[in-house]
Amino acid sequence: MKKHHFIFSALFILISFLSTLSVFAQKKGQSPRDSVNGRIGKATISINYGSPSVKGRKIWGDLVPYGKVWRTGANEATTFKTDQDIMVEGKKLPAGKYAFFAIPGEKTWIIIFNKTANQWGSFSYKEGDDALRVEVKPGKSAAMNEHLVYKVSNSGVSLLWENLEVPVSVR
Repeated sequence: MKKHHFIFSALFILISFLSTLSVFAQKKGQSPRDSVNGRIGKATISINYGSPSVKGRKIWGDLVPYGKVWRTGANEATTFKTDQDIMVEGKKLPAGKYAFFAIPGEKTWIIIFNKTANQWGSFSYKEGDDALRVEVKPGKSAAMNEHLVYKVSNSGVSLLWENLEVPVSVR
C-alpha cells in the first residue's frame, strides 16, 4: 500500500511541475524577448526588445497611440547599445546603453535615446534623462510583420511591425 501511495504522490508532483512549466511557457510566449546585433561602420549596435504580435489588432493610433511615449516593444523598455560614438540622423549619440523610446505620429515619429536604460515599459520615463531625440519619417513596409522586429543595416536601424517600417539613419 505504501508503494502505491509513493507512486501516486510522485506522479502528482510530476504532473503539477509540468503544468507549472506549461503556464510559464504560455506567458513567456506572449511577447518574447528578442535581440538583434550588427555593425554600422566601426560601431557594434545591439537592440534588445519584447516582440509583441499584431493578433488582428489595430496597432498604430490604437494599441500604440499617436502622440504618446511608447517603449518600442513590450514589457521592459527596449534597449539600444552602441560601443562607439555614432551619428543618429546627423546628431551625435555617445557610446553607451540607452532605453529606446518613440513618440509615434501619423506622418513623423520622434525617436528617443534615454539615459535610464533599465526601465519597465515607459511608466518611469523622464524627458530630462533623454540623451538624444531625432525626428524620422515612417513608411509602408515591404511585407506584413506579425511580430515586431528590428533590423540593423549599413545605413541604420529599422523598426518593423504590422505594415509599417520606421527607419533611423545611423553613421
